[in-house]
Amino acid sequence: MIVAVESYLAVRRAAGFTLSNTEYLLRSFAVFAADQRQTHIRTTTAIDWASQAKSVAQRHTRHQTICRFAQYLRVEDSRHELPPPNHFGYRKSRRVPHIYSRAEIDGLVLAATRLPSSDSLLPKTYAALISLLAATGLRISEALHLLVSDITPNGLLIRRTKFQKTRLVPLHDTAVAGLAHYLMHRQEAQRGGDHVFVSDEGQPLVYWRVYGVFRTLLKSSGIKPSGGRWPRIHELRHTLAVRALESSPTGRQRIGQHMLALATYLGHVNINATYWYLETTPELLRDIAVVAENFVQGGRP
Repeated sequence: MIVAVESYLAVRRAAGFTLSNTEYLLRSFAVFAADQRQTHIRTTTAIDWASQAKSVAQRHTRHQTICRFAQYLRVEDSRHELPPPNHFGYRKSRRVPHIYSRAEIDGLVLAATRLPSSDSLLPKTYAALISLLAATGLRISEALHLLVSDITPNGLLIRRTKFQKTRLVPLHDTAVAGLAHYLMHRQEAQRGGDHVFVSDEGQPLVYWRVYGVFRTLLKSSGIKPSGGRWPRIHELRHTLAVRALESSPTGRQRIGQHMLALATYLGHVNINATYWYLETTPELLRDIAVVAENFVQGGRP
């Protein structure tokens, strides 16, 4: 079965998928099946192997990985069994995002400018990073991989996205000015390199260090945890999406166009990922409820 695993991985990677975790899981399953002296996928074997995981979410991930693998193999060999979907009854739940207020974002940027540093660059780096995330809704990984050459007259060229796709992110004039200001300071500090955001040593910022600094900035700016959880840097992206949806134009057709534009801007492969913001934000849910009530009472949607 390991040969089939290699074939499956090669086909999907040719389509742009990384599949590091999938490779690990499929290799594990292939060994498990080989121990059972099986050369074809059997539903009971797949369920037994998936059941070894500790949590329902992990068991579901294992099960779905085998389901996709089985669908691929059955195209040429129907002797492979297709396990039933969602055998473990898992339902994904997402954490309700923290939506930052304008004052909170300003506080984070201000706290960044007060970071201790061996020179004046690091505070400016984090102030520029947070400002850009808040203004564009970039994923933190996209911002950290951003190269100087990716800054074009038409916006930011995002090359390394979550789904291995490239997109152009237009910038507001204030964001353009802010980036130019930061790069000028970086040049004055004699910090070169291809990456936009660098440390005092001129090295690209790494996520684990940014994560720690952001927690410090939350505390310094007076933002407290909610329900035992600290707000996340990724929720700057959620904040931009929610604010964009709140400013959606009226009229069903125009709202649909607005959603599609936002999905494209954020780099969502599936527009369902954009609609999710409607479901998890009290302000937007309240707006939806009001519109729905007016519609039921005979008003216009």
